[in-house]
Amino acid sequence: MQVTVSGRHMGISDSLKTYCVEKSERLGRFYDRIKSVELILDGHNGVHSAEILVHSDGTSPFVASEEQVDAFACVDLLMDKIERQIRRHKERVRNRKHPPRGSEPAA
Repeated sequence: MQVTVSGRHMGISDSLKTYCVEKSERLGRFYDRIKSVELILDGHNGVHSAEILVHSDGTSPFVASEEQVDAFACVDLLMDKIERQIRRHKERVRNRKHPPRGSEPAA
């Protein structure tokens, strides 16, 4: 999985970049078809915003964004949002095949 961390209107410290990469690599536990992750951090007027794009096979990209005063808290909340989206998608794919209505299991 390829992880890209970029910044707009701000420089990204090495500690913040490694933190983002570690958090992003955990997404592979939830969905194994993830190809790449783009994390865009933006700092403007003391408020940090973060946006994540997760590209995977067979689906449109997962997108989430978050705004916080602290950049690390922003990344944490952003990862919670994207994990929720990925779990929900995986659950939908897993439960797609249901038995036809009216058929009852043989007893």
